[in-house]
Amino acid sequence: MSRLIARGPILQTFVHAVFPPECLSCRMRVASDDGLCGPCWRDTAFITGDVCDACGVPMHGDVQRGDRCDDCLSIARPWSQGRAALLYKDRGRALVLALKHSDRHDIVRPVGLWLARAVKDILRDDMLVAPVPLHWTRMVRRRYNQSSLIGQAMAREVGASFSADLLMRTRATVSLDGKSREERFAELQGAIVVNPKRAGEMRGRSILLVDDVMTSGATLAACAEACLKSQASEVCVVTLARVAKDD
Repeated sequence: MSRLIARGPILQTFVHAVFPPECLSCRMRVASDDGLCGPCWRDTAFITGDVCDACGVPMHGDVQRGDRCDDCLSIARPWSQGRAALLYKDRGRALVLALKHSDRHDIVRPVGLWLARAVKDILRDDMLVAPVPLHWTRMVRRRYNQSSLIGQAMAREVGASFSADLLMRTRATVSLDGKSREERFAELQGAIVVNPKRAGEMRGRSILLVDDVMTSGATLAACAEACLKSQASEVCVVTLARVAKDD
């Protein structure tokens, strides 16, 4: 065993010599795996500082613990707290789209680290992590659920339990791109349920839902409501990116 462990750094050095680490965004060579180069890091809008307690969007001014942004004050959120790793714009948007549509699985591990940092102050004991589900027809076309990949990577980083199929989509909803807030919520009504085989796992537990992007929050709301109907004690959410209004 010790011999195998000793080989690890040597093997990694060999791999790096043949395949030098590259920036996740621009592919420029970088010093280590799973990172961004300096310019791309500066162009990626990571969320830091004071945030809305329900969705994680940055807030400015005299912000108190538990404060919510205007959107989360005007829309009922069935979850307790929420966080996001970055804003859905510039390099951040490009990374989300690459993960979602271009089979960029090399992005998964660093995203797991980013999400782990984002949720550190809302983790609960014995929290169960679950992704927003895809309908099986979309899963067949895409071959993977990006929310499940990043959720599992994050759960591994924080030491939480993960359930890939805790939730199910009962019908193939249409794309929500370009739809109004009201249309988004209407389209998701009743479309997500708890997997009957997993219902016992969530009863009385805190659930942490993971998705790639939050716009209106309609998808996360449908998932949270399904969890609460199945007697989850509480639901929190985290997304890789949050769509925010321009300042």
